Amino acid sequence: MTRPGTATGSVVITGASAGVGRAVATAFGRRGWNVGLIARGEERLERARQEVEALGGRALVLPADVAQETAVQAAADRAAAAFGGIDVWVNGAMVTVYSVVEHMSADEIRRVTEVTYLGAVHGTLAALRHMRRQEGRGTIVQVGSALGYRAIPLQAAYCGAKFAIRGFTDALRCELLRERSRIRLTMVQLPAVNTPQFGWARSRLPRRPQPVPPIHQPEAVAEAIYRAALDAPRELWVGGPTVQAILGAMLAPGLLDRILAKRAYEGQMTPEPALAGAPDNLLGPVPGEQGVHGRFDARARQGVVSVDPAALRAGLGAAALAAVLGLIAALGSSGWSLRRHRGPLP
Repeated sequence: MTRPGTATGSVVITGASAGVGRAVATAFGRRGWNVGLIARGEERLERARQEVEALGGRALVLPADVAQETAVQAAADRAAAAFGGIDVWVNGAMVTVYSVVEHMSADEIRRVTEVTYLGAVHGTLAALRHMRRQEGRGTIVQVGSALGYRAIPLQAAYCGAKFAIRGFTDALRCELLRERSRIRLTMVQLPAVNTPQFGWARSRLPRRPQPVPPIHQPEAVAEAIYRAALDAPRELWVGGPTVQAILGAMLAPGLLDRILAKRAYEGQMTPEPALAGAPDNLLGPVPGEQGVHGRFDARARQGVVSVDPAALRAGLGAAALAAVLGLIAALGSSGWSLRRHRGPLP
């Protein structure tokens, strides 16, 4: 079994039948990896398998609802048996509901939580179990979102689940560090991506949902996730809007509350009226082949920047130090004297 950081290995991906998860599967497949594909829709999983193998990888279809722990564990067992172990596990499955909070039912919120948050928990537990058996090696990738730092209206259940994944991941990271485990944990925070999600998510909006612009293509985002699986930074912030949202949430949360209250409703809807009676994927897969892309190819960006926040903090610290040193030099050249005082001035 090949270890992470080398050319090939074995990866299991949840949410692999469409959107970002499917793009991640093909990103690994074109590098010759063994790819385990977990999702509910067997038809789309089979198409994903064909794509991975056409690119030179080996793929295994593993139908499962990630909300069911036993199903995820069984899928992990099948993948490990077929591939000789699991090097990388990517938790990417999600569902959402577009609605104001008071119009959502508790069952809908529970379902979003079970798939998006508990699905990541179930995947992480399955990955840990197998990685501990293989000399304590492996990498777990949590596919997060800028919405895991900065919640927006109309997606409270999804935002709550992404916040929960971040908290769970941070706690687990501390435990792995304490035991000096070689299992690596990374979380990739995504921007708005052009995926089928916006055509099949349950929605009570008067118009059809859309990603909050700017929108990015799944393939570019998948490449960032692939690199994170190899390099395992603590976090990776993908896309300029993600960096802006996270830093804004840290520096001016109240201001962002007011901006989002004013703009985020319209920003999440196209001018097109909602489709009455359209099927959604909250409780089960929508029939048919959806692929990787959503309806927004004409507006989506082909490339995306990625920022390691550790490097960003180091850069900001260096800039602050340079500014302080510059200020000291400027004061010195202007005749100011800098003295250290240990007690009251005379």
